[in-house]
Amino acid sequence: MYGFSLLFLKFIIFSMIGYVFEMIYCAIIDRKITNRGFFCGPIIPIYGFGSLFLIYLLKPFSYDIKNLFNVFFLGMLITGALEYLTSYLLEKIFHNKWWDYSQEKFNINGRICLKNLLAFGIGTPIVLYFLNPSISYFLLQIK
Repeated sequence: MYGFSLLFLKFIIFSMIGYVFEMIYCAIIDRKITNRGFFCGPIIPIYGFGSLFLIYLLKPFSYDIKNLFNVFFLGMLITGALEYLTSYLLEKIFHNKWWDYSQEKFNINGRICLKNLLAFGIGTPIVLYFLNPSISYFLLQIK
């Protein structure tokens, strides 16, 4: 049960970090602050799921920073697949587009775009080598 609790707490923390990241990024781009969350509250679940997928799927690469290019590239692929699938499912379930990158260069059906994939690729080593170890250490200190 402790493993599930740790996983759930990491999901919440990464969902909140994603919310803060997206709020800051969009505030800079749009020059105004807007709520970017899907729910009421400061979480965006796709960041929580994405981070956990990255942590567990790229675990073999997480012990050696020499794998930085592989981590970057695989992070782009994993997060791109997750973002595309999430966009597709949300549209089919709720009959609404939650995001649309049609106006961006190098997009696929407006669901993903190269600019965001590059940002997620850059974020992957940050999650894998810095955030996850720090968050894990912090959570394991809680009794």
